[in-house]
Amino acid sequence: MSEALKVGVAGLGTVGAAVVQLLSKNGGQLARKSGRAVTVTAVSARDKSRDRGFDVSGLDWYTDPVEMATSADIDIFVELIGGDSGPAEDSVRAALKRGVHVVTANKALLARHGVDLAGLAEDNDACLNYEAAVAGGIPIVKTLRESMAGNDISRVYGILNGTCNYILTRMEADGISFEDCLADAQRLGYAEADPTFDIEGNDTAHKLAILTSLAFGTKIADEDIYLEGITSITTADIQAADELGFRIKLLGVAQRTDTGIEQRVHPTMVPKTSAIARIDGVLNAVAVDGDFVGEIVLVGPGAGGNATASSVVADIADIARGDATPVLGMPASDLKDYVRARMRLHEGGYYIRLSVYDRPGAFAEIAQSMGAAGISLESIVQKRHPEEIPPAKRDAETPQPVILITYETTEVAIKEALDVIMSKGVVAEKPQMIRIEKLN
Repeated sequence: MSEALKVGVAGLGTVGAAVVQLLSKNGGQLARKSGRAVTVTAVSARDKSRDRGFDVSGLDWYTDPVEMATSADIDIFVELIGGDSGPAEDSVRAALKRGVHVVTANKALLARHGVDLAGLAEDNDACLNYEAAVAGGIPIVKTLRESMAGNDISRVYGILNGTCNYILTRMEADGISFEDCLADAQRLGYAEADPTFDIEGNDTAHKLAILTSLAFGTKIADEDIYLEGITSITTADIQAADELGFRIKLLGVAQRTDTGIEQRVHPTMVPKTSAIARIDGVLNAVAVDGDFVGEIVLVGPGAGGNATASSVVADIADIARGDATPVLGMPASDLKDYVRARMRLHEGGYYIRLSVYDRPGAFAEIAQSMGAAGISLESIVQKRHPEEIPPAKRDAETPQPVILITYETTEVAIKEALDVIMSKGVVAEKPQMIRIEKLN
């Protein structure tokens, strides 16, 4: 067996500690499977006195990760610091310039600097592995880089944020508001004290940008993603989706079209019969459509110390075996420029919830506006008045919920029609619009 592979771990939070513990517990098994022993010899964190569940006394300790990357006697630098710049970026660049292999779980860093870092790794004969950066314990990076290398991929999509999936699942199961579900997720540790990055879709967008590059051979374009979070979703939308045979999920979708690559993150109504609709709680799922393999769906924990550590160690094992794959599936110099697709026909139609004043002619105004925009309606459902408003107090100024389901149309047409409807004063609040995705 070859000489042991020496690993330095930067960042000893939940994931970093789990990586050290996993390598200690299952190191013998890993050595047998990879043909080479792996041992942690150096670590970097700010507080040496903190109890992390393992003994650090025999390890080289660095408070500065850049110093560890530039001077430690290591073969692999594991970056678990986080952030798209600062110490994370500086230390990864320093390691790659030395020809030291890098394993990272940092989606933000890759979404912002991935192409540049890929080129740096390739120039210095170093690996840059990042399975843990997308969907935690799900091996989607390996699947796209290796297992599906012979397929022409037309679409990749999925549930990429466990916090949002937990909130939407709880809203449906318990009939409680978004705000109450968010507070519960924070209490249980599924959401951060400042949950904005998750609930507004930014976390999903970073992961989607990486998947898009792997799937379609384009440069990462994290700023060319249509982005919409879940803060506008109400229990009324959840209930309407259920009655119509759908569930609401926050999806990241990347799809090849005739005019380029479409990247979007938004709440989506998916058929209850689809595989993705059955993914509940904090689980993630990623689906890939290939021309020969068809559709595959991978499901698993998208976060958490142990699940993420499992993917980090899988990347270390690949390096131990001597497996070297281009960082983004092909040499960085061969990646195509990203071309954003033009607005196109949305194949699944739209769900629209309106709060309509109970006035003569209001429905005619709505229908006329939709027709003028070339939008055909599949169904119109007038919901009951909210139960909290007694019949005696209902009048022409009492808005009532109306649900519209459209046939295939364009995003531009929908938005133009809704702007006209708003200008006519027949609705009490901004309309809710949710895309309906056609899935298997």
